[in-house]
Amino acid sequence: MTQRSTSADFVTGFATGWPEQQPDLMILSLTTAKGVRDFAVNKDQALLIAETIRKTADALASPKS
Repeated sequence: MTQRSTSADFVTGFATGWPEQQPDLMILSLTTAKGVRDFAVNKDQALLIAETIRKTADALASPKS
């Protein structure tokens, strides 16, 4: 994995119809120390992102006590 100098504070995904009259897009809003970046993704891209997140989450270790 690439080393990054900035990590995300949090990420939120939501379907808003934004830009106006485009309910076929999902907006992925990424908030970092450098500010907020919004990305518009179509259904195929959103499903690929979701699958990648699921696979990564499945591989995470259990929290330490």
